[in-house]
Amino acid sequence: MFSGSIYKRCKCTEPKLDESGQSVLDAAGNPKTRELGTNCPELKKRDHGSWYYYVNLPDGPRGERRRPRKGGFLTRTAAQHAAQELWSEANHGIKVESRETVEQFLRRWLNNRVDLKRKTRCDYADFIERLYIPALGQLTMRELRTRHIQAMFEDIWTYNKVKEENRIQAEQALAACEAARQAWRQAPRPRPPELRTHWDDAKAALKVARTKPRQDTGPGTQKRILDALSAALKAAAMEKLITENWADEVVIPKYEKPRPLVWTEERVARWRETGEKPSSVMVWTPELTGQFLDAAAGHRMYVMWHLQVFRGPRRGEAAGLTWAEVDMTRGTANIVQQLVSDTSHKLFEETPKSRSGRRTIALDSATHALLTTWRDVQRAKRVEWEAKHKQNPEKYGPYVDSGYVFTQDNGTPWHPDNVSKVFDRLVRRLDMPPIRLHDLRHCAASLSLAAGLSMKAIQTLLGHATFTLTADTYTSLLPQFEKEAAEAPVALVPRAHHRSAVPAQEDRPQMTLISGESSASGRKTAA
Repeated sequence: MFSGSIYKRCKCTEPKLDESGQSVLDAAGNPKTRELGTNCPELKKRDHGSWYYYVNLPDGPRGERRRPRKGGFLTRTAAQHAAQELWSEANHGIKVESRETVEQFLRRWLNNRVDLKRKTRCDYADFIERLYIPALGQLTMRELRTRHIQAMFEDIWTYNKVKEENRIQAEQALAACEAARQAWRQAPRPRPPELRTHWDDAKAALKVARTKPRQDTGPGTQKRILDALSAALKAAAMEKLITENWADEVVIPKYEKPRPLVWTEERVARWRETGEKPSSVMVWTPELTGQFLDAAAGHRMYVMWHLQVFRGPRRGEAAGLTWAEVDMTRGTANIVQQLVSDTSHKLFEETPKSRSGRRTIALDSATHALLTTWRDVQRAKRVEWEAKHKQNPEKYGPYVDSGYVFTQDNGTPWHPDNVSKVFDRLVRRLDMPPIRLHDLRHCAASLSLAAGLSMKAIQTLLGHATFTLTADTYTSLLPQFEKEAAEAPVALVPRAHHRSAVPAQEDRPQMTLISGESSASGRKTAA
């Protein structure tokens, strides 16, 4: 049982009197008042005032007295229950007197996480400022419960519905803009000026529609949001600020990592009919990959995409590759860093995603030849740019000797997001089955599987942290390349004859396994 007291008090007031019984006045000349507290004569009434508790805790480390108190309970029993809970938590080491808010704790926790990569730190800071603090920041850590976190995700789901409406409005605005454009272009000359005005209005409406948030916060992102908060609350539980990790019982949509699917002829035909992708992660067949490479051969990013198709670096790893890490004599490339961006789109260098991400990949002969040619092209572009800068320094800034393999004309590296956008536009222009830039990495895995490489070899090539990750990701691709393996066991079994069709019903022997009776022969056999 806790040590302390349960009592009742109210907020009723009475005039404050001096020793002579006269009202005490404030600076403005108004009478001062004081609360009656536990002395109110109305406290005997059931619905007057509220119940409070105070708990006697052991003295603090400096000998300070510790008597936490709280009120506002409707019944004496509720106050007793809360006092006992506080007493129990205190005896288990919980810092029951802490008034640190969720906002204060989360910022302190992030500042202390010096072990985080910069990209991860940026993501956590974004979650804290954009989601956690607006929804939870005003609560003290002692007040935080699962229901508060659950309410935050319910707000996310509600906002997703708003984003869906914004997407629909943007699609409608795009259709209206295209219709207005066609109407203006197809009109006989001289074109009516109102058609041009209508097109301009439609473009303005489309611009406004596209400024509204349209990107869903999907199950994968929600899981990252919850995992980051769970990591923070785990630290809070270890500090004894809370009794348990309140994020553990939060329910969010189940996230299943999509597995790559190959663009088979049937899937391509269905996509052309409906415009729907079978999966968010798709992989081109070798034939489709060849079509893309042939069509993109003259593109300035072709060499980077060729490297991703056959050797599988991530887009940030390809963008962050430097000539210092490419051994043109041995034909190898060391993947030791990647280019990533923060929420403000600013680029910075960071180590690969996992320890296994730091790896050395062998360059095939075609990629080696392309890199040799590209190095000469890059040097020629540098000379050309420096000449332009010398002639017109105001228009052309100085050449940036960044040392990266894949650069723009002025020597600065490509932003990975821009590489993705250029890739997406090219795929649409070529009218090819859509894949993401990251899916070129999956193409490298599928080509390696088709060539007979083991999952272990593919794990090393792609820099996955574990063999399980590689196997789980690419198991769905195996059936596309296992036709011969499926036929091999059948070929090993000698048969007198083969039937290409299922026997007719009357040709099938009907066996009844009851007391040795066979309905196929119509005879009974001895048991």
